[in-house]
Amino acid sequence: MAEPKVCVTLEGTTVKEMGDEAARANIAGAELVEVRFDRLYLVKPQPVAQEDENGEIKHVMPPEDEWHIKNADEVDAGEAIATLKESIPLPVIFTVRPTAEGGHFPGTDEERMTILEAAIESNVNSVDLELSIEADTRTRLVELAAGKGVKVISSIHNTTTTPSAEELVNMVKEHATEEAVFKFCGTVNDHQDALQIVEACYELKNTSYLYALMALGNGGDWGRLHAPALGQALVYATLRNEFKLSNKGLVNVRDLKRAWTLMEY
Repeated sequence: MAEPKVCVTLEGTTVKEMGDEAARANIAGAELVEVRFDRLYLVKPQPVAQEDENGEIKHVMPPEDEWHIKNADEVDAGEAIATLKESIPLPVIFTVRPTAEGGHFPGTDEERMTILEAAIESNVNSVDLELSIEADTRTRLVELAAGKGVKVISSIHNTTTTPSAEELVNMVKEHATEEAVFKFCGTVNDHQDALQIVEACYELKNTSYLYALMALGNGGDWGRLHAPALGQALVYATLRNEFKLSNKGLVNVRDLKRAWTLMEY
């Protein structure tokens, strides 16, 4: 049974933080890292002191949707891409996620496409191109990537729901190929939602399609934990290790590797 490749998503908000995280991901056994370039526009605040039910003061980070976001021109994209390329020891999936799909990029679509184009020109290993990108523009970027030998991740991020297993299977058949990975990330509202991903993967596991199906929320980690048995080509993990991480549908990269060993995948 072939193991899927494990990609750790970098969550830093500076180039240096991402470089440091990539080094840790490499040590932890990741095969790739995802550079969420849109996170460079976030300004991380100071933790806020809060009193818990026991009267103890804890310092808690405000939710990301309350963080300040820089203007698009406050990040020198060319310089950041060059520095990231020098500092990251692993193959990179380059992503600039728009706000409509759960990202943080503050600029226009045209500005976002310019950054994606610059990343492709830099010969990044892979680039994440959402299927929501305007068709002609996306075709141009896909063709540019093919000419530069850059792999394409075709992605859909539904931040509110998870489709049925049948709908997910149809998405994979429409958008995945034997060379390009189709990625779907949704949100599970209950365990029935989580089962839709498992069922879809099970139906697809003996095909030649490349896919990575996942979700956020309690039960969303099932598709990641059992990815080798479900034919997944790629699994996204995290360096986070906080309590009840699984309730968010996330898996720490070391825990993921240990789980696969324990389950003899």
